[in-house]
Amino acid sequence: MGSASISVDEFQALEQKVLQTVELIKKEREARSAAETARAAAEAQVAALRAELAARDQEIAVRAQEITALRQEISGLGVAQAEVESLQREREAVRQRVEEMLARIEEVI
Repeated sequence: MGSASISVDEFQALEQKVLQTVELIKKEREARSAAETARAAAEAQVAALRAELAARDQEIAVRAQEITALRQEISGLGVAQAEVESLQREREAVRQRVEEMLARIEEVI
């Protein structure tokens, strides 16, 4: 059987390895904590950006409806403009007929 005793140098080397391992564990825990904090901040930022995006999407939808309404109004104005032009041409034609009738009446008189 082997001896259960270890030398002072071996003990110190083992102690040093344990201390290094403890230090590595501390650093890993600090890094994990920092990463979790950064992740939480990033998630909060993503949530805020998603909310802003949703609000802008809603605003875009409202603007699209307004544009559609304006296009329909403009289309209606185009029809009204065409109707006004048609009425003006008709008025001019009636005017010419009335002038011709007045000229005939004057010839008769």
